[in-house]
Amino acid sequence: MESILQFFENIAWWGYLLLFLLIIAIRDIFQKSHTVQHNFPIVGHLRYFIESVGPELRQYIVANNREELPFNRRQRSWIYASSKKENNFQGFGTDQDLYSAGYNFIKPAMLPYKLPKDHPNIGNPYICPSAKVIGEFHQRQKPFLPKSVVNISGMSYGSLSATAIDSMNKGAAKFGCYHNTGEGGLSPYHKNGADVVLNIGTAYFGIRDDDGNFVLEKLVKLCQENPCIKMIELKLSQGAKPGKGGVLPASKLTKELAEIRHVPMGKDVISPAYHSAFSNIKEMVDFIELMAKATGLPVGIKSAVGKLEMWEELADLMKKTNKGPDFITIDGGEGGTGAAPPSFADHVSLPFVYAFSSVYRIFQKRELNDKITFIGSGKLGLPDTAIMAFSMGVDVINVARESMMSIGCIQAQVCHTNRCPSGVATQNKWLQGGIDPTLKSERFYNYVKTLTKEILDICHACGYEHPSQFMMDDVDVAMGDNNRTQSLRTTYQYQKTPVKFEGLKKLLENPYLGGK
Repeated sequence: MESILQFFENIAWWGYLLLFLLIIAIRDIFQKSHTVQHNFPIVGHLRYFIESVGPELRQYIVANNREELPFNRRQRSWIYASSKKENNFQGFGTDQDLYSAGYNFIKPAMLPYKLPKDHPNIGNPYICPSAKVIGEFHQRQKPFLPKSVVNISGMSYGSLSATAIDSMNKGAAKFGCYHNTGEGGLSPYHKNGADVVLNIGTAYFGIRDDDGNFVLEKLVKLCQENPCIKMIELKLSQGAKPGKGGVLPASKLTKELAEIRHVPMGKDVISPAYHSAFSNIKEMVDFIELMAKATGLPVGIKSAVGKLEMWEELADLMKKTNKGPDFITIDGGEGGTGAAPPSFADHVSLPFVYAFSSVYRIFQKRELNDKITFIGSGKLGLPDTAIMAFSMGVDVINVARESMMSIGCIQAQVCHTNRCPSGVATQNKWLQGGIDPTLKSERFYNYVKTLTKEILDICHACGYEHPSQFMMDDVDVAMGDNNRTQSLRTTYQYQKTPVKFEGLKKLLENPYLGGK
């Protein structure tokens, strides 16, 4: 009797299942949104499921170690291992194609640089401040010498989660690198002890009136109340979407974000494509001087690069007036931590090497390069790309996505959906709750410490004490099919202006180290 009842129960369950599938099939046939589901009821859903997990399948199963973009598996593994203090070496030689076009070769010296017994890096192999004081040439009231050549690039609270910003800032405070706020403005999570660069975008978040106009008095008050702010960066554009504004949907706007940005609740938060405080190069320089005089801080600009006419105009004006930005941040077109239309992310603005070399040559022609600190960003958070950048004339590098990976980002590439599975780029409380700032701040600290040490190790292998000493003949580029290499100097047709460097000891004695 029991077996008979069990038999009928099983039939009932199969009946329910068949009824459910029949409902799905009827729904698929009559819906008009998805052709595949209409033509192949039920089975058509498999196509969308496989498509949705396609990136994960390619990332973890299909692609080889050197195949993926933006960061391949080998690069991600190095960052993850470094952040966890695990073995980040590799065995049995390189698996790179050393003869591929564009491959960089760093040239070691026959005899490496030997550290004197009293050298600061003997006791602490991670000390590497910038070789240039920012704001000294323009005689700003509060010049700033960054304590690290590796720092955190602009990523806003709102784009990243509170716990992600919190983790990075605590790790930066422990190591000594500065933390760029991104255009979202200064949040409580940027105030954990690290030096801060206040990024000002087109919407002037946190220092604006109700109509979105810049308010100087609010900027002055913000800087006075927060001495952690060491520099101001005027953002003209970013690598992922130059010349295009941004939108934070009202659905993602929290009360805390609204208060930080000084925007009303219930409305989409719009970042315009252009600044309202100025409309040409002369007005921009006047605006920079206005902020520098009012706050006493060094002020610089951040931009992606395309047309060069306005860069020429800026350099000419700076040469003529001795006024203008104290630093210039060049953002490569391959960069981008936030959301951007594919047409912009893929095609608009030059990659870092072309962008930086183009701008650097313009200022070099006017003999301005020793008066400006050049900051580079765009996949420079790995030892080899960092050395390439220093060789080309970069004084400081800003690191964005590599910083995100050090605290758990898995390159899911869903930053624009608010569904970041690692909790780094989302405002979803449950997802960001997976980030423990105590642990993740240590992970970022380990990453930036390891990166800095490897940069210094390569410096010493090449016969130098500091990355500022690299010149363009120290790195060769493979030219591909003609089976030869040539130096960065020959490839980009300029030689870097030598940076004045009197030794690490002298740098550590500088009164502007870490700001006044």
